[in-house]
Amino acid sequence: MYVSQIRKFLRRPGQSESPVLTRPPGYVLRLGPDRLDFHCFERLVCEGRDQLRERRYQQATATFESALDLWRDPSLDDVCHGPILEGFQTWLKEARLECVEMLTDSRLMLGRHRELVSDLYQLTTEHPLREALHRQLMLALYRCGRRADALHVYQAARKTLNEELGLEPCRALQDMQRAILTSDDRLELHVPA
Repeated sequence: MYVSQIRKFLRRPGQSESPVLTRPPGYVLRLGPDRLDFHCFERLVCEGRDQLRERRYQQATATFESALDLWRDPSLDDVCHGPILEGFQTWLKEARLECVEMLTDSRLMLGRHRELVSDLYQLTTEHPLREALHRQLMLALYRCGRRADALHVYQAARKTLNEELGLEPCRALQDMQRAILTSDDRLELHVPA
């Protein structure tokens, strides 16, 4: 009875066959690649990455936002048992964070640094070892005229990396600190025409 109701619910006009098939010892749900949010998310992230590389920041921002709109968190938390599902869940979380980082980069390139500061503070708290997020927060603060706060973020990130892993910040984070200390012109916003 439940399967019959699911078949009715999933039936679409113009579609001759139900996506729910009877196969021993039970049932199979057959979906096309464009029918799973996961596949759509992957496609949108790839499109957004290409747009970001091509310096089409407005389009990249919209594409990354569309990808993140598909996200339902927490993903698979109640069904993750075993190394394969746990690995997939880790991959999904990493893909989401990469998308967030690229979205932030495109927003920074569009001059939206003020609206990013609070989100980046939260993200660096949730992911204290993701150096790209600290770099982005430093840049956003610097562009908001908060140079001292930007340098404080560097010191806090450096302390965390030293205490947790015995490491110094990556080159990109060190370069951002140097650029802020010297008020490097490359940190200024250059809005594309």
